[in-house]
Amino acid sequence: MFDLVVRGDLVTASAVLPGHYLSILDGKVVGITAQDPGAARERIDAQGAYVFPGAVDAQVHSRSQKGSEGLAACTRAAAAGGVTTIVEMPYDEGLLVCSADAVRSKAADAEREAHVDVALYGTVHPQDGTSLIAEQIEAGVCGFKFSTFGTDPVRFPRIPPWLMRDAFAAIAPSGLAAGVHNENHESVMHDLECVKEAGLTDYTAHGKSHTDFAEALAMAEIYEIGAYTGCRAHVVHCSIGRGIDICESYRRQGFDTSVEVCIHYLVFSEDEDVARLGGKAKINPPIRPSQEREALWRHLAAGNIDLVSTDHVAWSLDRKNDPNMLKNASGGPSIEVMVPVLIKKCLERGVDLSMAARLLAANPARHFRLLPRKGALTAGAEADFSIIDPSEARWSVEGSQTISDWSLYDGMSLPQVKATYVRGQQVWDGKSVVVAEGFGGFVKPFGRA
Repeated sequence: MFDLVVRGDLVTASAVLPGHYLSILDGKVVGITAQDPGAARERIDAQGAYVFPGAVDAQVHSRSQKGSEGLAACTRAAAAGGVTTIVEMPYDEGLLVCSADAVRSKAADAEREAHVDVALYGTVHPQDGTSLIAEQIEAGVCGFKFSTFGTDPVRFPRIPPWLMRDAFAAIAPSGLAAGVHNENHESVMHDLECVKEAGLTDYTAHGKSHTDFAEALAMAEIYEIGAYTGCRAHVVHCSIGRGIDICESYRRQGFDTSVEVCIHYLVFSEDEDVARLGGKAKINPPIRPSQEREALWRHLAAGNIDLVSTDHVAWSLDRKNDPNMLKNASGGPSIEVMVPVLIKKCLERGVDLSMAARLLAANPARHFRLLPRKGALTAGAEADFSIIDPSEARWSVEGSQTISDWSLYDGMSLPQVKATYVRGQQVWDGKSVVVAEGFGGFVKPFGRA
């Protein structure tokens, strides 16, 4: 007898299977069948709804602002959005996760606080060099994050090319990927000064200081360092079609390169949205003109994008509403809406939902070496999934699980996440989170990619 059998339109990484059955026992998937698999302690008839694999959000900043969000609140919003695993960035305010002690400390916090599962990025402090990379791998990080652009010498430092080269070389034997923020520091600093000297403060100021040139230049550097060292080179948030072209060129040469696109680059554009949203839409790299959004969608449909993530950060509104665009913090909250937004946009654009399952679940699980445990509705995997009603309803920050009182997606009509399950247990019932803090836990990489 199974613990749970769910019937619905099962979305897998290869196809959408209408009216199929998902069977679960002891928190794991037993299989997917066209015929009723038999007796179960609990049955869910979700006909007409999507049974979607649990999303792995590859880029989350839950602790960037002290006293704001944190792992408990962030994973509550994740559960409400069908995200069953978050991959936490290492740039916490007051704690740069760049040592084994820091990894263990944050992992312990995840075990106490999280409602869904949590994997961790590590990084380096420039003063430490590569000396603490091996111990972070041993402590269980799922990858490393660096930046070609710096906003703070401690919390978010720029890693120069020679240190990046040495770090990539140290990581390569582990099989983990090195993910990098893709903006050339010198170019941004120069253009930023030019923008300030010109007195520009409106919505265009950010894009003119963080240019597509700076982004493409950084991406070429990142992939060339990967090629030189044999390390898996990953760009964490590409906003331009040219960036995908660069990634593809290295792939064709036989190098292990990958590229991630954040959900906002697939939804918004500078000319249509940043103009009206102002500082709320300030993000690094910037939201680009509409032709870049369309270029990204062409690459997505062609299978050239590896991951879609949020770059979620729940800044308080006072850090996003300055009329001077340059004075606002970069980024915003989106973990609660990523899955329904991508499903909506794929349906609107005629992209098969199996692509969404690859971008949101299977590919990130593979990238961070969480397969076969996470990322797929396949026999033996943990039963992480959501049930999504394709009929749309207005999404609002009022009554949502996010702690933020603002969102770029506020008022958007979206498919509805009716339930979310982690390891076969319901964590979200469509209205509230139904597990306690600590139900989620720290997950380590499994094997080699």
